[in-house]
Amino acid sequence: MKKRWISLIILFLLAVPIAAVAQEAEKAAPTGFLATVDAVFTQLVNWMSAVLFFDFGLGVPLIVLWLIGGAIFFTIRMGFINFRGFKHAIFVVQGHYDDPAETGEVSHFQALAAALSATVGLGNIAGVAIAISVGGPGAMFWMTVAALFGMTSKFVECTLGQKYRVVLPDGRVAGGPMYYLSRGLAEKGMGQFGNIMASLFAILCIGAAFGGGNMFQANQSFAAIAGLFPALPNWLYGIALAFLVGLVIIGGIQRIGNVAGALVPAMCLLYVAASLWIILMNASQIPSAFAQIFTEAFVPRAVEGGFIGVVVQGFRRAAFSNEAGVGSAAIAHAAARTEEPIREGIVALLEPFIDTVIICNMTALVVIITGQYANPNITHGVETTAAAFGSVISWFPVLLTLAVFLFAFSTMISWSYYGERAWTYLFGESTLIVYRVIYVLCVFFGSVINLGAILDFADMMFFAMSFPNLVGGFLLADKVRADLDSYMLRLNSGEMSVYK
Repeated sequence: MKKRWISLIILFLLAVPIAAVAQEAEKAAPTGFLATVDAVFTQLVNWMSAVLFFDFGLGVPLIVLWLIGGAIFFTIRMGFINFRGFKHAIFVVQGHYDDPAETGEVSHFQALAAALSATVGLGNIAGVAIAISVGGPGAMFWMTVAALFGMTSKFVECTLGQKYRVVLPDGRVAGGPMYYLSRGLAEKGMGQFGNIMASLFAILCIGAAFGGGNMFQANQSFAAIAGLFPALPNWLYGIALAFLVGLVIIGGIQRIGNVAGALVPAMCLLYVAASLWIILMNASQIPSAFAQIFTEAFVPRAVEGGFIGVVVQGFRRAAFSNEAGVGSAAIAHAAARTEEPIREGIVALLEPFIDTVIICNMTALVVIITGQYANPNITHGVETTAAAFGSVISWFPVLLTLAVFLFAFSTMISWSYYGERAWTYLFGESTLIVYRVIYVLCVFFGSVINLGAILDFADMMFFAMSFPNLVGGFLLADKVRADLDSYMLRLNSGEMSVYK
């Protein structure tokens, strides 16, 4: 009951400035309901952008400083676990420590796949092209650097997600930032502050799930499909997609894990195979492409903001692509079958590596080798990537359309679970059907309407999730480090059981 009261107070405090913005927007807005809604959310997006991307006069947005500062702090505090734990992470994902008797709903691999399915997507296809088009090839270097540090942010948040998860009477698991903010900070005598941070995170997470994790994906996937099938009605596509998403999410994290476990590896292999084909066909240009990436990372050419501009583009796109520091992945990893929170955190650090260091770099090499990033006739990221692949593989736009659809679908089913856990934290299991109905309806509406400002607003909520999440990470870092030292001591001494 306390959580609901805190949530209502937070919503009221958020509603006051929103109502004020709405009044101002309505005065200047064109007539018509949709036009008014769009105008209101445009004002809200501008307001949130002014806060999240405030640069202190240094040219580096607040949100970038916050995310990369947290990643660097965690990397140093955890003794560079992102590098020394990498080999062990691969060993765990292969199933060598999977014990069916342990508490949880999915395997280590399925938890990794579920979390990856929410991150591997349009950020890898369009985001990289945008970063390079705006920041030059050097932006990819800084995306990679941000991802390597971000691996430790994922480790910390997913370890905490496991450590403070709640096992429900029916065996299902509830976990994520909501729980380690409330339960973890209560252990440090900051229970009320933890409850406020947890409720704030949950509200932001639900908003991000409905918008960026759902409507935006449905909207963009229809745009891609419509390019191949212009006669396809958006309402028919929306109904079909909503049915497919509903079919998966009703089964909960186990069905999501099963679908993601099959879909994500197939998507990644498909995309990486096409990338490798183009890269190998242009093998002679690989050294010069890498040299260009490295050189322009420090001496950018004709980039707005110069060196700072290229760094900001890299860090900003990396955060959007792999979600390190946002806290969303901790919700999926909390459901893994294990009694060792550190072990699941080590598995999670693979996500930014796979998402950004491997897949994004593949896209970058293709875009740079083909030279399409400098094409003045292309303004959208996904079009740049399609043109780059299409210049070598004529039929690739068809494959890219399939990839966009699969990436969007996998993102929707994973974000449905993130929003579901946040909803349950605030309103309880008994109201879960309400959330699922709204979520499925959002799939349909995302396919048939194009209120860009609403979707931009949801993306802002996505970035805002990092503020309460990293606050919890900073305050609980000492507990994670103590658990890490204990785990590595037992691992190196041979105390841990291996099952395969």
